[in-house]
Amino acid sequence: MAEQDTIDTNQYLTFKLSEEIFALDIAKVREVLEFSKVTKVPQTPDMMIGVINLRGSVVPVINLRLKFGMGESERTVNTCIIIIEVSIEDEVTMIGALVDSVNEVMDMDAEDIEPPPKIGTQLKTEFIKGMGKQEERFVIILDIEKIFSMEELAIVQDVTKEESLQSIEAVETA
Repeated sequence: MAEQDTIDTNQYLTFKLSEEIFALDIAKVREVLEFSKVTKVPQTPDMMIGVINLRGSVVPVINLRLKFGMGESERTVNTCIIIIEVSIEDEVTMIGALVDSVNEVMDMDAEDIEPPPKIGTQLKTEFIKGMGKQEERFVIILDIEKIFSMEELAIVQDVTKEESLQSIEAVETA
C-alpha cells in the first residue's frame, strides 16, 4: 500500500484520551512532564489551557481532549503534558499536549499499521497517520503536523512570542 510507505518511524509514544489510545511519532516528542501549574492566557481558544515555563521557554499547552471534541476531563495523578515539536513555516515550535495518561513507547512495524479510515467528506481524518494494533485494540497514530490548522498554530506562536516578551520585560524592570 502506497500510503504505508509514508510512515517511516516504527517507535511511537502511546497515550490515552478518555478510553481511546493514541500514538505520536517518538521523533516529535521531546519529553513528558507531570501536570503542573499552567498560566491561563486571556483571549485564546478554549483548547489552549495556557502556557508553562519550560527551562526559561514559554510553551503553550493544548488540551487534546478539547481539540478533538471529547470534552473536559478531571485532572488525575496520571494527567501529563507531552512536549512536542511542531514545524510552523520552517520554524520549530514546542507545544505541550495535555493528555489523560501516557502508556508506553511501543514499536510498530509498517505492516501492522493500516491507512486511516475513509469515512466520507463529513469527518476530517487528515490528522490520522494510520491505525496500529496493540493487542486487540486499535491505536490511532496522529500526524502532529496536521492536527492544528495554520490559524491555530499562528495563535499559539503569537501567544508564545507575547509571553516571552512579557517575561523579558518583567526581568528588565525588576
